[in-house]
Amino acid sequence: MATNITWHHNLVYDERKALRKQEGCTIWLTGLSASGKSTIACALEQLLLQKDIAAYRLDGDNIRFGLNKDLGFSEKDRNENIRRISEVSKLFADSCTISITSFISPYRVDRERARELHKESGLKFIEVFVDVPLEVAEKRDPKGLYKKAREGVIKEFTGISAPYEAPQSPEIHLRTDLKSVEECAAVIYEYLVREKLVDQDA
Repeated sequence: MATNITWHHNLVYDERKALRKQEGCTIWLTGLSASGKSTIACALEQLLLQKDIAAYRLDGDNIRFGLNKDLGFSEKDRNENIRRISEVSKLFADSCTISITSFISPYRVDRERARELHKESGLKFIEVFVDVPLEVAEKRDPKGLYKKAREGVIKEFTGISAPYEAPQSPEIHLRTDLKSVEECAAVIYEYLVREKLVDQDA
Protein backbone atom coordinates (compact mmCIF):
# COMPACT_ATOMS: atom_id res chain seq x y z
CA MET A 1 0.00 0.00 0.00
CA ALA A 2 1.31 3.48 -0.89
CA THR A 3 2.59 5.63 1.96
CA ASN A 4 3.42 9.34 2.30
CA ILE A 5 0.32 10.36 0.36
CA THR A 6 -2.48 12.75 1.29
CA TRP A 7 -6.07 12.82 -0.03
CA HIS A 8 -6.97 16.22 -1.51
CA HIS A 9 -10.65 16.99 -1.00
CA ASN A 10 -12.81 18.40 -3.79
CA LEU A 11 -13.15 22.05 -2.74
CA VAL A 12 -15.26 23.11 -5.73
CA TYR A 13 -17.97 20.43 -5.55
CA ASP A 14 -20.71 22.86 -4.52
CA GLU A 15 -19.71 25.35 -7.24
CA ARG A 16 -19.74 22.63 -9.87
CA LYS A 17 -23.07 21.30 -8.56
CA ALA A 18 -24.65 24.76 -8.89
CA LEU A 19 -23.17 25.23 -12.36
CA ARG A 20 -24.38 21.86 -13.67
CA LYS A 21 -27.64 21.89 -11.71
CA GLN A 22 -27.06 18.29 -10.75
CA GLU A 23 -25.34 16.17 -8.14
CA GLY A 24 -22.80 13.53 -8.92
CA CYS A 25 -23.83 9.95 -8.26
CA THR A 26 -23.24 6.41 -9.46
CA ILE A 27 -25.99 4.35 -11.04
CA TRP A 28 -24.82 0.75 -10.66
CA LEU A 29 -26.55 -1.67 -13.05
CA THR A 30 -26.10 -5.29 -12.00
CA GLY A 31 -27.59 -8.46 -13.44
CA LEU A 32 -26.92 -11.57 -15.46
CA SER A 33 -25.22 -11.51 -18.84
CA ALA A 34 -27.86 -10.65 -21.49
CA SER A 35 -30.19 -9.15 -18.88
CA GLY A 36 -30.05 -5.83 -20.74
CA LYS A 37 -27.62 -3.86 -18.56
CA SER A 38 -25.50 -2.37 -21.35
CA THR A 39 -28.50 -1.62 -23.57
CA ILE A 40 -30.27 0.22 -20.74
CA ALA A 41 -27.05 2.03 -19.78
CA CYS A 42 -26.67 3.29 -23.38
CA ALA A 43 -30.30 4.44 -23.52
CA LEU A 44 -30.05 6.16 -20.13
CA GLU A 45 -26.80 7.94 -21.04
CA GLN A 46 -28.38 9.23 -24.25
CA LEU A 47 -31.54 10.32 -22.41
CA LEU A 48 -29.56 12.25 -19.81
CA LEU A 49 -27.28 13.93 -22.35
CA GLN A 50 -30.30 15.01 -24.40
CA LYS A 51 -31.49 16.77 -21.26
CA ASP A 52 -28.10 18.51 -20.84
CA ILE A 53 -27.23 16.34 -17.85
CA ALA A 54 -23.57 15.34 -17.58
CA ALA A 55 -23.35 11.54 -17.65
CA TYR A 56 -20.77 8.93 -18.58
CA ARG A 57 -21.18 5.20 -19.11
CA LEU A 58 -18.63 2.69 -17.85
CA ASP A 59 -19.23 -0.65 -19.57
CA GLY A 60 -17.93 -3.98 -18.28
CA ASP A 61 -16.49 -5.21 -21.58
CA ASN A 62 -14.98 -1.83 -22.48
CA ILE A 63 -13.20 -1.56 -19.12
CA ARG A 64 -11.63 -4.97 -19.66
CA PHE A 65 -10.07 -3.76 -22.92
CA GLY A 66 -8.00 -1.19 -21.01
CA LEU A 67 -7.97 -0.49 -17.28
CA ASN A 68 -8.73 -4.10 -16.30
CA LYS A 69 -7.22 -6.02 -19.20
CA ASP A 70 -4.89 -7.81 -16.79
CA LEU A 71 -7.82 -9.46 -14.97
CA GLY A 72 -9.53 -12.78 -15.68
CA PHE A 73 -12.80 -14.16 -14.36
CA SER A 74 -11.75 -15.97 -11.20
CA GLU A 75 -13.51 -14.84 -8.01
CA LYS A 76 -10.37 -12.93 -6.96
CA ASP A 77 -10.12 -11.16 -10.32
CA ARG A 78 -13.85 -10.36 -10.32
CA ASN A 79 -13.42 -8.79 -6.87
CA GLU A 80 -10.54 -6.65 -8.11
CA ASN A 81 -12.43 -5.72 -11.29
CA ILE A 82 -15.29 -4.31 -9.22
CA ARG A 83 -12.94 -2.64 -6.71
CA ARG A 84 -11.23 -0.70 -9.49
CA ILE A 85 -14.44 0.35 -11.20
CA SER A 86 -15.88 1.40 -7.84
CA GLU A 87 -12.98 3.81 -7.46
CA VAL A 88 -13.33 5.13 -11.02
CA SER A 89 -17.09 5.62 -10.75
CA LYS A 90 -16.59 7.45 -7.45
CA LEU A 91 -14.19 9.89 -9.17
CA PHE A 92 -16.77 10.58 -11.90
CA ALA A 93 -19.45 11.14 -9.27
CA ASP A 94 -17.12 13.47 -7.38
CA SER A 95 -16.90 15.58 -10.55
CA CYS A 96 -20.71 16.05 -10.44
CA THR A 97 -21.14 13.62 -13.30
CA ILE A 98 -23.71 10.85 -13.25
CA SER A 99 -21.65 7.70 -13.61
CA ILE A 100 -23.53 4.78 -15.16
CA THR A 101 -21.84 1.43 -14.61
CA SER A 102 -22.86 -1.76 -16.39
CA PHE A 103 -21.26 -4.80 -14.74
CA ILE A 104 -22.54 -8.24 -13.82
CA SER A 105 -20.87 -7.69 -10.41
CA PRO A 106 -22.15 -11.04 -9.10
CA TYR A 107 -21.12 -10.76 -5.45
CA ARG A 108 -23.13 -8.73 -2.92
CA VAL A 109 -20.06 -7.99 -0.82
CA ASP A 110 -18.34 -6.25 -3.77
CA ARG A 111 -21.40 -4.13 -4.49
CA GLU A 112 -21.71 -3.22 -0.81
CA ARG A 113 -18.05 -2.16 -0.76
CA ALA A 114 -18.76 0.06 -3.77
CA ARG A 115 -21.71 1.57 -1.91
CA GLU A 116 -19.64 2.19 1.22
CA LEU A 117 -16.87 3.81 -0.81
CA HIS A 118 -19.37 6.34 -2.17
CA LYS A 119 -21.02 6.82 1.21
CA GLU A 120 -17.68 7.66 2.83
CA SER A 121 -17.28 10.46 0.28
CA GLY A 122 -20.85 11.73 0.70
CA LEU A 123 -21.84 10.52 -2.77
CA LYS A 124 -25.05 8.75 -3.77
CA PHE A 125 -24.92 5.14 -4.93
CA ILE A 126 -27.99 3.79 -6.72
CA GLU A 127 -28.11 0.04 -7.19
CA VAL A 128 -30.27 -1.04 -10.13
CA PHE A 129 -31.11 -4.74 -10.37
CA VAL A 130 -31.57 -5.52 -14.06
CA ASP A 131 -33.57 -8.68 -13.54
CA VAL A 132 -34.56 -11.32 -16.05
CA PRO A 133 -35.26 -15.06 -15.73
CA LEU A 134 -32.21 -17.16 -16.60
CA GLU A 135 -34.09 -18.92 -19.40
CA VAL A 136 -34.85 -15.57 -21.03
CA ALA A 137 -31.22 -14.45 -20.77
CA GLU A 138 -30.10 -17.75 -22.32
CA LYS A 139 -32.61 -17.37 -25.13
CA ARG A 140 -31.27 -13.87 -25.91
CA ASP A 141 -27.57 -14.86 -25.62
CA PRO A 142 -26.34 -12.23 -28.15
CA LYS A 143 -22.69 -13.21 -27.69
CA GLY A 144 -23.24 -16.97 -27.59
CA LEU A 145 -21.74 -17.11 -24.09
CA TYR A 146 -24.41 -19.23 -22.42
CA LYS A 147 -24.11 -21.85 -25.17
CA LYS A 148 -20.34 -22.00 -24.64
CA ALA A 149 -20.81 -22.15 -20.86
CA ARG A 150 -23.29 -25.04 -21.20
CA GLU A 151 -20.79 -26.84 -23.43
CA GLY A 152 -18.03 -26.31 -20.84
CA VAL A 153 -16.00 -24.09 -23.16
CA ILE A 154 -16.29 -21.11 -20.79
CA LYS A 155 -15.50 -21.88 -17.16
CA GLU A 156 -16.83 -19.93 -14.15
CA PHE A 157 -19.67 -18.34 -16.09
CA THR A 158 -22.13 -16.41 -13.92
CA GLY A 159 -25.52 -18.07 -13.62
CA ILE A 160 -24.29 -21.40 -14.99
CA SER A 161 -21.04 -22.48 -13.32
CA ALA A 162 -20.49 -19.46 -11.06
CA PRO A 163 -22.95 -17.81 -8.65
CA TYR A 164 -24.93 -14.61 -9.05
CA GLU A 165 -26.07 -13.06 -5.78
CA ALA A 166 -29.10 -10.93 -6.56
CA PRO A 167 -29.53 -7.60 -4.72
CA GLN A 168 -31.74 -7.86 -1.64
CA SER A 169 -32.89 -4.24 -1.49
CA PRO A 170 -31.85 -2.32 -4.61
CA GLU A 171 -33.02 1.25 -5.09
CA ILE A 172 -34.49 0.22 -8.45
CA HIS A 173 -35.65 -3.21 -9.65
CA LEU A 174 -36.21 -3.59 -13.40
CA ARG A 175 -37.72 -6.64 -15.10
CA THR A 176 -36.45 -6.41 -18.65
CA ASP A 177 -38.72 -9.20 -19.85
CA LEU A 178 -41.69 -7.02 -18.85
CA LYS A 179 -40.50 -3.50 -19.72
CA SER A 180 -38.93 -2.02 -22.85
CA VAL A 181 -35.46 -0.50 -22.85
CA GLU A 182 -36.97 3.00 -23.08
CA GLU A 183 -39.32 2.32 -20.17
CA CYS A 184 -36.42 1.08 -18.03
CA ALA A 185 -34.32 4.18 -18.78
CA ALA A 186 -37.33 6.37 -17.94
CA VAL A 187 -37.78 4.64 -14.56
CA ILE A 188 -34.19 5.47 -13.63
CA TYR A 189 -34.50 9.05 -14.84
CA GLU A 190 -37.70 9.54 -12.83
CA TYR A 191 -35.89 8.25 -9.76
CA LEU A 192 -33.12 10.84 -10.25
CA VAL A 193 -35.72 13.62 -10.51
CA ARG A 194 -37.63 12.34 -7.48
CA GLU A 195 -34.44 12.23 -5.40
CA LYS A 196 -33.50 15.74 -6.62
CA LEU A 197 -30.24 14.51 -8.09
CA VAL A 198 -31.02 16.37 -11.31
CA ASP A 199 -32.95 19.56 -11.94
CA GLN A 200 -36.63 18.71 -12.25
CA ASP A 201 -36.90 21.03 -15.26
CA ALA A 202 -34.21 19.10 -17.13
